[in-house]
Parts: sequence; C-alpha cells; structure tokens
Amino acid sequence: MLTLPFALVGGVWLLWALGHNLSVASAVGFIALAGVAAEFGVIMLLYLKQAWQRRVEQGHDGDADLMAAIREGAVLRVRPKAMTVATIVAGLLPLFWGAGTGSEVMQRIAAPMVGGMLSAPLLSMLVIPAGYRLMRRPRPRRQPDLTGEIAHEAP
Repeated sequence: MLTLPFALVGGVWLLWALGHNLSVASAVGFIALAGVAAEFGVIMLLYLKQAWQRRVEQGHDGDADLMAAIREGAVLRVRPKAMTVATIVAGLLPLFWGAGTGSEVMQRIAAPMVGGMLSAPLLSMLVIPAGYRLMRRPRPRRQPDLTGEIAHEAP
C-alpha cells in the first residue's frame, strides 16, 4: 500500500501540468493506476522476502546479508517493472495525440496512469527496499539489569 500515495502524486502532478480538472474520467484513471501500483508493491515485497528467506536458510542473517538480499530481490524486479511501465505508457501516449471525438475524455483517463507510471516505479524501487531494511534489520537485544530496568546490550 506504500506505493499508492507515490503513484497518486504522479497522477495528480500530470493532471495539474496538463491543466485538467478532477473528473469522473480522471477518477477512472486513478482507479486503474491504484491497481497497478498495488501490484508493484506486493510483487516487490514478495521478491525481497524470498531473497531474505534464502539467505536466512543458509545461515546468513547479518546486516550485510540483509543488504545483499535486498539488492538481489530488487534487481530481479527492474526489467519486469520497466517493461510494464513501457507497455502502459506506450499504450496510453497515443490518447494524448488524438484529436477526434471523445479524445478529451480519454486524455483525462490516461493522464493519471501516465503520471503515476512515471513516479510509482521509481519510488517503489527506492522506498520499499529501504522500508524493508528498516523492518528487518537486526536490533540490539535488551536485557533487564539488576534494578529491573531494561539496559541495551553493547554491540
């Protein structure tokens, strides 16, 4: 779900840049964008989790191993993500050049998708792995001392 706000920012930005108002047609574009952005996030987390589990099963669970697993999982998603973005943008760009009947409505549907496809993949490739590292990094163990308070163990 973390990719949704980033995708929506790209869609709103392009609507603003083109001078379009928010309408039912642009809301349809945002709904389609939300589906693709959610898929980006879920698949990225799946690949990161699988890479990390392979490392843990091999007995490597340190911070350097976590970073290597994140790099491995994220790199596996670069080409498929680039192909998805290129396909969506290439399919929607002709709607911006059209001048026939209904082209104004179609531009308002396509604008959020194109704008979101420019922001969501870049940010999901940077923000999700960083968030995954923050959630999975090794934390120092805390042990109670003789006074009953929790003291942090020295690294």
